[in-house]
Amino acid sequence: MNSILIRAEDKNKWERRTPIVPDDLKRILQEVPTKAYVEKSDKRFFKESEYEQAGAEICEGMEKGDVIFGVKEIPEQKILPDKTYLFFSHTIKGQKYNMPLLQKIIDSGSTLIDYEKITDEKGRRLVYFGRYAGDAGAIDLLWLMGQNWRQRGIETPFGKLKQALHYHSVEEAHAEMEKVGEEIRENGLPEALQPLVIGVLGYGNVSKGAQYILDALPTKRVEPKDLAELVTNGQFDKRTVYVTVFKEEHLVEHREGKPFELMDYYQHPEHYRSVFDRYLPYLSLLINAIYWEKRYPKFVTWQSLAELEKEGRLRLQGIADISCDINGSIECDTHCTDSGNPAYRIHPSTKTISEGHLGEGIVILAVDNLPAELPNDSSRFFSSQLRPFVPGIIKADFGKSLEESGLPEEIKRAVIVYKGKLTPAFQYLQEYLQS
Repeated sequence: MNSILIRAEDKNKWERRTPIVPDDLKRILQEVPTKAYVEKSDKRFFKESEYEQAGAEICEGMEKGDVIFGVKEIPEQKILPDKTYLFFSHTIKGQKYNMPLLQKIIDSGSTLIDYEKITDEKGRRLVYFGRYAGDAGAIDLLWLMGQNWRQRGIETPFGKLKQALHYHSVEEAHAEMEKVGEEIRENGLPEALQPLVIGVLGYGNVSKGAQYILDALPTKRVEPKDLAELVTNGQFDKRTVYVTVFKEEHLVEHREGKPFELMDYYQHPEHYRSVFDRYLPYLSLLINAIYWEKRYPKFVTWQSLAELEKEGRLRLQGIADISCDINGSIECDTHCTDSGNPAYRIHPSTKTISEGHLGEGIVILAVDNLPAELPNDSSRFFSSQLRPFVPGIIKADFGKSLEESGLPEEIKRAVIVYKGKLTPAFQYLQEYLQS
């Protein structure tokens, strides 16, 4: 029977989440009695006394745990030998900055299980932070823009919002957003912002979180094909916030003029090119909530923005890049930020950057762990998904081969390193380790 330990998150001072909340830990220990430890933390959202009541022992360091549960990457100097680690390792794309961490886990003879790869037989993810990055991203973008607009002499109800981390829950933030919506219904938006058009790239869980926040406002959905007419014909309502959700079929077209096919795009993105430029002139704000890899096209480029600015057709004032792929689908996202300094501004014509969200330029929100700003909701959601798999991990025999270990099949698919060796599904990472 393996002991378990919940580690203290230390990626940054804003990370207050936990992978297992006290209520779920109590249920786990009732099902599979074992030693449970919780590493001391001065910033975790849930109190240590709550974990003690659930049956855990509070400790310093990670030595006491056989299986160590975290959220974000563990500093490589803290990796202990012969342990089993579960966290978001950010290594499966061969991310250069985390290859030393992956190598340290291999050298330590340890096992690495990545939450991102816990899937069912159809490859669907089973453990994730869900919509909460979208919730926080939408809240923060509107908060940032409210401050930015006020500094530029444009008063809006958005100036009353707070950053997501200052709300106790999503519902509290949503209620605050509804009050903003009531003011817009009563008084409308300033002429300088009309029509306020918010584009959302993607339609998955993160997008749904963002849309949930936006729908606290008086919104109206607009199809991408209707954007140009909405903005140019002047037939819009100052008391309405217009929202457009973009799917893959809106973002790209086949290079040879063939009809769009979703599976073909996923399998052969090189056959497609971005057509997002046709919508860019009509957007006020953009929320990026798509999954992206280097093989896919970029959708917002420096060149496109610079051309629109030169032509006097640039309406875009803020981008929440929730996906946060640096120089990725949003090419002008040049670096990640944190919750203490969440945004910077870009100037397309000069391809330069200014720190902070106040002043001229397009505001870029690029916090790479937005669910941490909503630690209560996001931790409870994540823990509820992880909990069913924890008893199987506790009972697993890591002295045997992976196939004979007794780990749940969903967990086996997520094992990147087993006892110091890359598993067959992740052998491709050897190339990244060597380079």
